[in-house]
Amino acid sequence: MIKFIAKCVLIVASMFYTTSYSSSLQTITKNNTQELNAPAIKTGADNYEKYLPLLKDKKVGIVTNQTGILTNKTHLVDFLLEKKIAVQTIFAPEHGFRGTADAGEHVVDGKDPKTGLSIISLYGDNKKPKAAQLAGIDVMIFDLQDVGARFYTYISSLHYVMEACAENGIPLIILDRPNPNGGIVDGPLLEKEFTSFVGMHPIPLLHGMTIGEYAQMINGEKWLKNEVQCKLTVIPCVDYNRKMEYSLLAKPSPNLPNDQSINLYASLCLFEGTNVSMGRGTEKQFQIYGSPFLTKTNFSFTPKPNFGAKDPLYNGKECFGEDLTSYPKLTRLELKWLIKAYQNTSDKTKFFNPFFTKLAGTKKLQQQIESGISEDKIRKTWQKDLEAFKKMRTKYLIY
Repeated sequence: MIKFIAKCVLIVASMFYTTSYSSSLQTITKNNTQELNAPAIKTGADNYEKYLPLLKDKKVGIVTNQTGILTNKTHLVDFLLEKKIAVQTIFAPEHGFRGTADAGEHVVDGKDPKTGLSIISLYGDNKKPKAAQLAGIDVMIFDLQDVGARFYTYISSLHYVMEACAENGIPLIILDRPNPNGGIVDGPLLEKEFTSFVGMHPIPLLHGMTIGEYAQMINGEKWLKNEVQCKLTVIPCVDYNRKMEYSLLAKPSPNLPNDQSINLYASLCLFEGTNVSMGRGTEKQFQIYGSPFLTKTNFSFTPKPNFGAKDPLYNGKECFGEDLTSYPKLTRLELKWLIKAYQNTSDKTKFFNPFFTKLAGTKKLQQQIESGISEDKIRKTWQKDLEAFKKMRTKYLIY
């Protein structure tokens, strides 16, 4: 009974807890509601009894953003400082430390107004921490929420942080977080000649791993420059398995506002390499798609500048397409909307742009769609590579 009462007190206390970071945290909504789905698991950040001893008397660098929070919404930086950990520098990925920058927007270095800590951007011209920026750091922490897609750039930042840590003899501690797309492994594998910041390694478009598992793969497969390996420690989630549904504590980036957008993200992000909008400049980002060049339907939207999209594609122009906000949860990569849009666009020669190949990680997908090959036949061309990847992947799974 005493334990039960204590637990209730803690729950009530957490409901009223506020933090000075609250103004910068955009809480993710579940299926367009304001109800937060509190996870029944402990993230790596919440598993602090495992990593705090590793930080004692160390000078610490931290790679994080608005997703680096504990379940009670305390930001990891605040938490570490409260525990008298000597945090030296914050390193921020695409979208910045607060997660407010548009996709692709240049993010400059700065200073955190609350703590006075320096913030170094790892997006733009400085994707990899320089030796001078790591000077005086004894250990690095990495805490970012990934969404399980190859072209989501937080795992690209992970690569460069691991590489810099390996080259400078700095141990790296990853605070693991669940993959909201669970164990979905699907899509074409990246071909080496199409390596870019939106595709660093020969993995499928949906890799089905947590960021900690993925880090172990990078290390184990020796994918870092000159095959260096990082001294890596993964602080695991507790009571988590990849079959569990997991609603994120904060938006991972400005244009992923809810569970539906995160689930549809990998399938709809391929539209970034076409002349079709996937809803940037609306409140249904990555839940709708359309363009002025598609067949007129009963559904349309008109993009306008908003948070996360200062100048959206087709700003002020009516776009016709499809509303997927109520579409059932995906368990694979879906190509049907991409194929349908290509078939219905008024000028097929203007549908694809060069970015599509970087996102797909291969030229074959565009060629297959242009040749009229069915989705089922396209999917069959991935299977051999997917089976080989799944076999290799088992070596690095934690959950």
